[in-house]
Amino acid sequence: MSGAAIASQQHARRAGRAAEPGGLRGPALALILTAAFMVVLDFSIVNVALPSIQRELGFAGSAVQWIVTGYAISFGGLLILGGRAADLFGRRRMFIAGLIVFSAASLAGGLAHDAVLLVASRFVQGTGAALVAPSALSLITTGFAEGPHRNRALGMYGATASLGFVAGQVLGGVLVQFTSWRAVFLVNVPVGVLAVALAPRLLAESRARHGGRRLDVTGALLVTVAVAALVFAVSQLAVLGWTSPVVLAALMLAVTSVTAFVAVERHHPDPLVRPGLLRMPGLRTASTMNVLLGLWNAGEMIVLSLYFQQVLHDSPLVTGLVIAPQGIIGFTAGAFGARLTSRVGIRRVLVLTSGVATIGFLVLTRLPASGGYSPLFAAVMLVGFGTAGTAFGTMVTASQGVADQDQGLIGGVINTSRQIGAALGAALLPAVAEAVNHGGRAAGAGGDRAAMLAGAAAAALALAVALRGARELRPRLSHA
Repeated sequence: MSGAAIASQQHARRAGRAAEPGGLRGPALALILTAAFMVVLDFSIVNVALPSIQRELGFAGSAVQWIVTGYAISFGGLLILGGRAADLFGRRRMFIAGLIVFSAASLAGGLAHDAVLLVASRFVQGTGAALVAPSALSLITTGFAEGPHRNRALGMYGATASLGFVAGQVLGGVLVQFTSWRAVFLVNVPVGVLAVALAPRLLAESRARHGGRRLDVTGALLVTVAVAALVFAVSQLAVLGWTSPVVLAALMLAVTSVTAFVAVERHHPDPLVRPGLLRMPGLRTASTMNVLLGLWNAGEMIVLSLYFQQVLHDSPLVTGLVIAPQGIIGFTAGAFGARLTSRVGIRRVLVLTSGVATIGFLVLTRLPASGGYSPLFAAVMLVGFGTAGTAFGTMVTASQGVADQDQGLIGGVINTSRQIGAALGAALLPAVAEAVNHGGRAAGAGGDRAAMLAGAAAAALALAVALRGARELRPRLSHA
């Protein structure tokens, strides 16, 4: 073998891409997927524990939601910064740093005997997750060349995330019912410690070759403030209402920060987000669909959890088990997404999956006021297939045609768009249900059916975006 060939292979390894066509080896990919599963799991596993936490730590009724909101604000606000930091300073390095922060905050939350300390630990947890998520995604997209191998890995990534979101409902119910609410935090610690120990052995370092480029601190601060303020505003809508001065001030801060960010980026020699990236039709389509996907997914989980417990009077554990088929079929959709893509093309996958999600929500608009689960099982499986398939399709679409030096940023943008949508959905769909039920004074499933109709509208909008995107995306994407 020539010296040039050897040097080329050594550079590929240093860049985090294996020399063989298959890309990342199995154990390395499994480690990345485990970390992604843990981060997503933490979104839903805490929801079941909120009543127990409120009783033990003496949270006020209006304050307990900060356990969820604190995580959402720091996670959503720091994702783009975390993604760009991974590109510049090393994806493996940021992946490990995020795991350390996340695990330490989980330990602090599990041991907390004070409400303020618990909420603070959740903010720190979100910060760690904002480093892990885009680093994990960019380790995959830079670890595989474009094509079937990358698509298969992204399918597994999306499948794992889908399973983790729903698994949190089940695992949270089991842990709270048979142990303590503290277990929903402490369960992360051994997994995180093991992942930190294995990462240096299984993952090669990967970073962009930028020469003298440095992190755009001003742009990073502005986009972080903008996203955090927006997530905070929409998360408080159900609590404070649209006319609240706090909500309006947060929205104004978000708009002002975005305006300043755009102005700064236009004149910065090394902008955080290059304008050319935002003009890519694939990223535009993927980001828009991810906002809608996050909206219907987060809102559906909250409304269905309340529906099963308040209308059908099921326990948290039974509630999780009824919703579990959504995660199982979602895992299957992600796992086989690459095969489907190779047959029909990524554009048709986006159309198909968003269409299936729309049908699933339309079935859920017929939620029974009592009794049988059979139509619900079918409906949640349709939604699960559509959600996981759409998540997979948007990741493939966003990452194609993007240089390795920007893959971390792309991961941050994709995750941020989904978190903004999740904040909107968590505020909007429960608010629709409550409004139809006249603030809880009306009994029955009418409000929950209306919320599912709102979810169907979001999925239908995603279908429209997919159809439009199919005309905009380059023909080469159709068979990627």
